[in-house]
Formats: sequence, C-alpha cells, structure tokens
Amino acid sequence: MARSGGVDAVAGRSYRDAMTVFRDQDLAGVRVERVRLRGAELVDVEISGELVNVVVNGVDIAPLVEAELDRRLPERAKMRPDDAEGFRAAWAILERLWEGTVAKARTLPESELHRGVDGEWSFIQTLRHLNFANAAWVGRMVLGNPSPWHPLDLPWDQAPGWDGIPWDREARPSLEEVLAVRRERQAMVRRVVDSLTDEQLTAHVTRTEAGWPRAEHFPVEDCLRIVLNEEWEHRLYAERDLGSLLG
Repeated sequence: MARSGGVDAVAGRSYRDAMTVFRDQDLAGVRVERVRLRGAELVDVEISGELVNVVVNGVDIAPLVEAELDRRLPERAKMRPDDAEGFRAAWAILERLWEGTVAKARTLPESELHRGVDGEWSFIQTLRHLNFANAAWVGRMVLGNPSPWHPLDLPWDQAPGWDGIPWDREARPSLEEVLAVRRERQAMVRRVVDSLTDEQLTAHVTRTEAGWPRAEHFPVEDCLRIVLNEEWEHRLYAERDLGSLLG
C-alpha cells in the first residue's frame, strides 16, 4: 500500500527522445517498469522505494541495497520471520519502536502533528493509515470481520474507494483519539500473534465479501507480513518527518 499521493510528474507519458532530461522533477508515486536506459547519466538522484531487478552497469543493485539497509538497521531483518515465534518477536520490536516514536511526537504542538512534510501524510494521518492496514489484514482477512473499520481509518491515497469503508483524509482528530484506536488495533494484532502456531501460519483465508481486501486462498503468513512491513516502513517515514518538524 502506497503512503500518499505526492506529485506525479510523468505518469502516463511516453518518453522516447534520447535527449529527454528530467531536472528538479518530483516523481513521487511514479511506477517504472521494464525500462532500459543506455548511455544515461544519473547525477544527484535520490530514490526511495521498492527495488526489484534494478540493474546498473550490469549489477543488480537491489540485493546490495537490501543488505546495506539490514546492516544499518539490524532489526529490519527480523521483519521477515518464517515461523510463529519470529512473528511474535517482530511485533514486540515494532511496539517498542513505536513507543519511542510516539514519545517524540508528543514533544511537538499538536498542530504540527497535522502538518505533512513535502506533501506526505502528517503524523496523525500515518497512524490513521496503520489503523486501517491492521483492520484490513488482521481484522478482516485473518479474523474474518467483513467490516472492521473505525470512522477515522485512512486508506492509501490512490485507493479506488469502497462503499462502507471510511475515507476522510481531511479529518483532524486529536492525537489521543487516534491513539485510542491505535491501541485497540495493536492489541488485536498482539492477540493474533501471541496465539499463532506454525500450522496456523501456513493456513489460507478467503474473503469475498464486498469491500477490501478481497482475496481467495490468501496465505495467513502473507497477511501478517504485510502488517509488519506497513508498520516498519511507516515508522521510518514518521521518524524522518518528525526530524524535519523538530528542526
């Protein structure tokens, strides 16, 4: 699930001119697939996103980037567990890390927690999105509640929209209101992972009711991995943006 909309500078356009130059462009939200650049020059380029089969001068850099990120953040590798105990350990790490991030956010005036940085979600919007993600992948998919939503839940910006699923990007609830929902959702995930067995982890779930997600024979393990990834990545975004707000 994408974080937020951003400015889509080139989506839907075709660039065939070998001399095309992108300078000072915001390509947030752009998806690039099956692209070949020959004789290209990449200077002062910053890329943030998922890298798969990205070959630069004959070298697939994606595994190198993954290894370096794991080196810098050793707990990151624990977000890829392969057994029930590993999921319990990963969730405990996330809860601990988020406690520190929320404590940092509390040092700011609440008005700042409603302010986005560079067009991204605000801190409070980020928490609202994680509440949505936990409800979707654990409440709905794993536990089978067809409509586990809270009015303050926030889907990703490019979501198509669904009847019965709340989506009010401009709402301005207090931090405490959002944290109250957050604690309920965290407790829900904790109950699931605390009782999780390796056999349950390899089971599959099907949800075809109206709404989202809708999937057949979807692995429980993948549902929980999505939650871990959402929690991990969005905390990094939040820490980055809080750093900017704190100056």
